[in-house]
Amino acid sequence: MVTLVNFQKSLIDFYEKFDELAARYDHTVNHCSELEASIDDYSRFITDQENKEIWRKVVQDESYNFSQLVWDLRKKSALCVAIMEKYRALKLQNGEVEIADYFKNIEECIEKEFGNFQVNSDSKVLLVGSGSFPMSPLLIAKRTGAEVVGIDIDDEAIKLGQGVLEKLGAGLKIRLEKTYVENLDFTKDASHIIFSSTVANKYDILDQLYLLTNEHVVVAMRYGDELKSLFNYPMRETNPQKWKMIDTILRPDDVFDIALYKKS
Repeated sequence: MVTLVNFQKSLIDFYEKFDELAARYDHTVNHCSELEASIDDYSRFITDQENKEIWRKVVQDESYNFSQLVWDLRKKSALCVAIMEKYRALKLQNGEVEIADYFKNIEECIEKEFGNFQVNSDSKVLLVGSGSFPMSPLLIAKRTGAEVVGIDIDDEAIKLGQGVLEKLGAGLKIRLEKTYVENLDFTKDASHIIFSSTVANKYDILDQLYLLTNEHVVVAMRYGDELKSLFNYPMRETNPQKWKMIDTILRPDDVFDIALYKKS
């Protein structure tokens, strides 16, 4: 049985492990297997029903103040996910295509990203936080024929992501750019926008997008509340005069959930 003390110890252990493995990244695939195993363990921890119950007790017990630990762990795990995407892109360059459990989980999440607001061949999809292994652009473009643009502010992620597209995205309407939403002409034409759950300022960007997008745009905000907030930046209130939440896609067995927004 998991206790509050054991739960806290697990969080500290995960943080220390992620901190160690993030520091080891040297732009090669060294330490890849160990990080993949740690992220997979963490994914299982986040979706474990018993841990969800412990989390609720933690929130209710004022003697346990985990707020700083939660923030630090969220930030460090997001960094490790970004590094793991780099490992995956580097492994693809070396001819390896195996998929860690975390990535399988993410790819399953992508299937129902927009609920009833489906993407089709006429759609224009913008992904904020495309990362080094742009799974969402590849899957969306392959299955729908939509035009997809991914943006990121990490130089290495863009370079590695473009290498992935060269190998896996031939003939697809995908491009990656190192830029911000306000500097991208595609933003005003986007019919669908996806936010990575590990983009820390995603709700600030959403607020900014109100004036940059067309009136029919649908936004899929990946987020994680409660226990999932250990691995994702959580949901925030939006300005009701700008954005309204029209649906939530809750996936108990997956590492993040999805909130869908349209303009008010």
